[in-house]
Amino acid sequence: MRDLPELTPDERGRYEWQLSVRDFGEEGQRRLKNATVLVSRIGGVGGSAAMQLAAAGIGRLILVHAGNVRLNDLNRQLLMTTDWIGKPRVESAVRRLHELNPHVEIETVAENVNDSNVADLVSRCDVVVSAAPLFSERLLMNREAVRQQKPLVDSAMYELEGRLTTIIADQTPCLSCLYPEPPPNWKREFPVFAAVASTVGSLAAMEVIKLIAGVGEPLASRMLTFDLRDMTFRTVPIARQPDCPVCGA
Repeated sequence: MRDLPELTPDERGRYEWQLSVRDFGEEGQRRLKNATVLVSRIGGVGGSAAMQLAAAGIGRLILVHAGNVRLNDLNRQLLMTTDWIGKPRVESAVRRLHELNPHVEIETVAENVNDSNVADLVSRCDVVVSAAPLFSERLLMNREAVRQQKPLVDSAMYELEGRLTTIIADQTPCLSCLYPEPPPNWKREFPVFAAVASTVGSLAAMEVIKLIAGVGEPLASRMLTFDLRDMTFRTVPIARQPDCPVCGA
């Protein structure tokens, strides 16, 4: 790992309440400051993850999302604002995140993850947060993260349900073990409340913090699922598939 940067007096004051978290402390904070996290995309789930990571003091974010803010984004995409409708999403995200924490370095990519950019994007981060609405993008990120041996937190939701797992190359099942092919007839637009998306995004951010700072146990070889209709949460084991084309033997 790179030499850990020191905390400034302002950073010590800003993160004072989390520096006392058991097994985290100043070293954990310095590890966050030293880390780069790639988030694709920054809608309801990914945007909430980015916001929580910025608040926690992550050193650098790479935010990947194409297109401009639309009116129907505003029920869930908390990094977008009404006055930014018609302007690039990534610019709204930078503005909002720097209002929250000016110490975070932010790189934006105003396009979606694709075959031509995925290898470069993953190579420039320490952890990947996958929150794209399309399975094709998720599977692409999964393949590249496993190939480059970068941890990936896959976070998803539908209606009032959410799910989350952490993929660690050579240790856990990957997303292709669970979904060898994109589910048929899946559409990028689906029922969503901001409260559900924000719940998943916050949980994803916590997984990233745990991975970087070495706190607690990540969701390795486990999937967290929840249904907010009746507030049921459960963690289920998931198995690696020997014939998986991405992580199998």
